[in-house]
Amino acid sequence: MDCFHAESGVEMLNAIFLPFISTSHLFLVVDTARLFAMHGVDVTIITTTANATTVQSSIDRDSSRGHPIRIHVVKFPQIDGLPEGMETIIASTPKDLMSKIYEGLSNLQGIFQQLFRDLKPDFIVTDMFYPWSVDVAAELGIPRMFVSASYMADCAMDSVERFSPHTKVDSDGESFVLPGLPHKLEMTRSQLPDWLRTPNSYTYLKKMIRESEKKSYGSLFHSFYEFEGPYEEHYKTVMGIKSWSLGPVSLWVNQDALDKAGRGLAKGDGKEQELLTWLDSKTEDSVLYVSFGSMNKFPTTQLVEIAHALEDSGVDFIWVVRKVDGDNGFLEEFEKRVKASNKGYLMWGWAPQLVILEHPATGEQFFNEKLLVDVLRIGVPVGLGAKEWKNLNEFGDEVVKREDIGKTIASLMGGGEESLEIRKRAKALSDAAKKAIQVGGSSHTNLQNLIQELKSLKLQKVNPKMEVVA
Repeated sequence: MDCFHAESGVEMLNAIFLPFISTSHLFLVVDTARLFAMHGVDVTIITTTANATTVQSSIDRDSSRGHPIRIHVVKFPQIDGLPEGMETIIASTPKDLMSKIYEGLSNLQGIFQQLFRDLKPDFIVTDMFYPWSVDVAAELGIPRMFVSASYMADCAMDSVERFSPHTKVDSDGESFVLPGLPHKLEMTRSQLPDWLRTPNSYTYLKKMIRESEKKSYGSLFHSFYEFEGPYEEHYKTVMGIKSWSLGPVSLWVNQDALDKAGRGLAKGDGKEQELLTWLDSKTEDSVLYVSFGSMNKFPTTQLVEIAHALEDSGVDFIWVVRKVDGDNGFLEEFEKRVKASNKGYLMWGWAPQLVILEHPATGEQFFNEKLLVDVLRIGVPVGLGAKEWKNLNEFGDEVVKREDIGKTIASLMGGGEESLEIRKRAKALSDAAKKAIQVGGSSHTNLQNLIQELKSLKLQKVNPKMEVVA
């Protein structure tokens, strides 16, 4: 694990990190903050009480190791009709309460801005959903950077916004090529976000976000060059935004067993040890890990099809599943059956993902489709792939049948030529990810260069005659 040498005075950088209040976005920014503290930057994370609880144990462990990091907790404002403590947007957040959470967050903007002024950071790193932060940074004369996850996703979105290829087809189901990208990628109009197809309030917000990104000092990506190199270059040259790939950040900052098991868990319940015991009983590359992310939600009909496909496949599996509104009886009975047969393990709501993915028994997993299927060729689509974009808390009309899911499982886990080639490519990328964060690796070098650049900017403010090292 990397360590840092204590610095003092002008040489030490002070930074503020401001994450968004959804689980996936929270970890993007918090893990980035932990990475900078791990390399000697004095870090303050600003977030609300309930969101702080989710990451406090990780921050406490980092602090105990001597890393200069802490959380500044801000009380979430009281909003009429919003239950106390409901401050995080997750897949199950009702729409009417979601708008109230956004209202509370909007009311915090002035407090966040004043904290930036009071704490006097040398730079700030915020989630993209705080476009106003770039103006505060300009007022203070400091860099503002934002955090993102995938170069390819950002480049694809830019292609749609720049060339509007979706307006040149005759129907929502007709495919079109995304112009100007390193690879030939096809989509349909129905796969695009609704705010791109028909302008709405979110369209205006995204425009503000894009403008703030162009005015920012740069972006920090949870990716690495060996993973998305052509799209990283496209992002920098075509989109014209300075950027540093620092990933895989989660792997970098969670190298300790406690970090891996407890990431995102407010309080341990012992389930992780039970899960590890189950994994230890399985042979290498024999377990399918199924997780659709913290912001995905399925209707009961789709969960039934997934359950039957997993059970019928005969493959050992771990499935991270969320309770649905109403009757969960089917899933509870399903859990009893697969537990009795020792073929499956259900994790309700939260799973120690880093522990699972690192275990040698874990084979394949479902992730982002276009990048993994079309570009890297380390995955296969389920059925005909994702056909239609849906917003949070919305369900599509089509249910993917168990037979199609079963075919996908077989192609990944069946041991045939396609499966072996996918595993070979995935293993090569896994090795590249580990090398990227080691001394001399692409992400390690990027971080060192960025920190040195930020130090030069700070010194130039103290002594304006100095030149910035870029």
